Amino acid sequence: MTFSVFIMSCGNLSDQKSGEMKETDTIEEHNHLTESGSLELNNGEKWKIIESMMVYIRKMESDVAAFDKSEQKDYPVLVEKLKANIVLLTSSCTMEGKAHDALHEWLVPYIDLVNLLSEAKDKKEADLIFAKIQNSFKEFNLYFL
Repeated sequence: MTFSVFIMSCGNLSDQKSGEMKETDTIEEHNHLTESGSLELNNGEKWKIIESMMVYIRKMESDVAAFDKSEQKDYPVLVEKLKANIVLLTSSCTMEGKAHDALHEWLVPYIDLVNLLSEAKDKKEADLIFAKIQNSFKEFNLYFL
């Protein structure tokens, strides 16, 4: 099962029912990503993410932490939880400006990792991708609050 993500505009996702995730759901591509391709602090300070969006990021981080501690590693269930929150996160986006662009510097690679996890061929590959997702949240916490 592939989850396609095209990040074009925050805001409304057409035909998206509150929190319901379908295989055909897509997120349109942002047309104003930063050109540098590297995440930086905001003049030495962390970027502020609005609370209505942060709730979904923290939910994904919590799901990843809980999965790490669980004995049963059901990657497809984790992937569905993460994808559902990605849809909710992007559909609630009202941010603009440099903080918004910085968030997308983190978000785009994170979404790519979730997609890779959904396509992992075996447990070893899934474990490696999962470790990268964990590191992604460490990076998020270095640059955002």
